[in-house]
Amino acid sequence: MRTRALHLALATALAALLAGVLTGPATAGQTQPSAAPEATPKAAFTHPGVLVSRAQLDFVRSKVNAGAQPWKGAYDAMLASPYASLSRTPKPRAVVECGPYSDPNIGCTDERQDALAAYSLSLAWYISRDSRYADKAIQIMDAWSATIKDHTNSNAPLQTGWAGSSWPRAAEIIRYTYDGWSAASIDRFKTMLRNVYLPKVIGGSNSNGNWELTMMEAATGISVFLDDRANYDKAIAKFRGRVPAYIYLGSDGALPKTAPGSGLDTRDKIINYWQGQSTFVTGLTQETCRDFTHTGYGISSISHVAETSRIQGQDLYPEVGERLRQALGFQSKYELGEAPPSWLCGGSVKRGLGPVTEVGFNALHTRLGTAMTNTQKLTEQQRPAGTNSLFLGWETLTHAENPA
Repeated sequence: MRTRALHLALATALAALLAGVLTGPATAGQTQPSAAPEATPKAAFTHPGVLVSRAQLDFVRSKVNAGAQPWKGAYDAMLASPYASLSRTPKPRAVVECGPYSDPNIGCTDERQDALAAYSLSLAWYISRDSRYADKAIQIMDAWSATIKDHTNSNAPLQTGWAGSSWPRAAEIIRYTYDGWSAASIDRFKTMLRNVYLPKVIGGSNSNGNWELTMMEAATGISVFLDDRANYDKAIAKFRGRVPAYIYLGSDGALPKTAPGSGLDTRDKIINYWQGQSTFVTGLTQETCRDFTHTGYGISSISHVAETSRIQGQDLYPEVGERLRQALGFQSKYELGEAPPSWLCGGSVKRGLGPVTEVGFNALHTRLGTAMTNTQKLTEQQRPAGTNSLFLGWETLTHAENPA
C-alpha cells in the first residue's frame, strides 16, 4: 500500500478505536431483543464502510490469494466480466432519462453498468493490488461526476437508487485504500452524490416497496461517503418504517403493517397493494405475487442496508433479521421448485429471485448461527453469485462464509 493509503488506513483504524472506546464494544454477533429501535451508529463513520468493511475485504483477499473456493472462482468470474475490464470506456450523460419499463432508456443502462463497473474494479484493485484497476475505477467515477446533472422521467427515483447504491461502494474502497484519487476529484464526486443523487432518493417513495428500499440503500451509502449524519439517520428511519411493511410476519396481525404516509388505510387498499393476495403468511412479501425478481430487489436492499449499518456500529439485524430470514426462506422454497398452494398468488408464482441471498444468509447463518435450510440450498446452488446488472454483484466473493 502506498504511503498516503497507509496513513489513511491508520487514521481509519484510530477513528474506529476511539469510536469503540466511546460507545462500547461491537455487538454484531450478539442476539438482542427485536424491539431495539434505540440502536445508534458510532460517533464517527467507519471507512470503507458501505456494504463491505476493511476486515471483510481482507478476509476475501486472503481467500482469493490462497486459491480457496468459492472465493477464487467468484473472483475469476468477476474479472472475466465486462464490469472489470481495463479497456472499459465510460459513457456519462448530463441527463439520464428513464421511463417506465425502460422506455425511453437514455443513458440508464450505461449509468447502472458504469457504476457497477467502478465497484467491480475497486474490488479487483483491493484483492490484486494492481493499480490499473483502481485507476480505471477512478476514470469512470470522474467521467460521471464531471458530466451528470439530473435524472428525469417516471423511473428517475428508482434509477437514481440503483446507480446510487453502487457508486458509494466503489468510492469508499478507492478513497480509503488507494492514494491515486485526487482531492479535487473526490470533492467533485461528493458534490455529484449530494446534488444529483441524494435529493432524488432521500424522500423515499410510496410505489412498490422495492423502490423505497433501493432508494434508502442508496441514501444510506451516499450518507456514509459524505459523512452526513443527518441524512444517514433520515434514511435509516425510513428504512425501519418500510421493512415491516414489505415482509409479513404472523405476529403482525390479520393484515400487513403499512409504511408511514402510505395512505393504505383500508383492507381493500392493502390487498390491492399486495398484488391481490388476501391470505397472509410469515415470509410473504409485498411483491411475492408480482414476481420473484422484484421481490429479490427488495430483499437484497434490506440485507445491504442492514450490513452497512452493522459496519457503522448500528446493528439492525436484531430488528429486521427475523423478517429477512423468513422472506429468504419463503421465497427460496418456491425458487427451488416447490409448487405453490392455490391460496398463494392464485397457485402460480413467477420465479427468478436472482443472486440476492448471500449477504443475508451470511449475516444470519454464518455470523449468528441460524439454520436456514432452503436459503442455504439455494445460495450454494447459485454460487458463484454474479450480478443483476442493476445494483448488486459478486456477493459470493464479498460475503460467502465471511465472519468479519
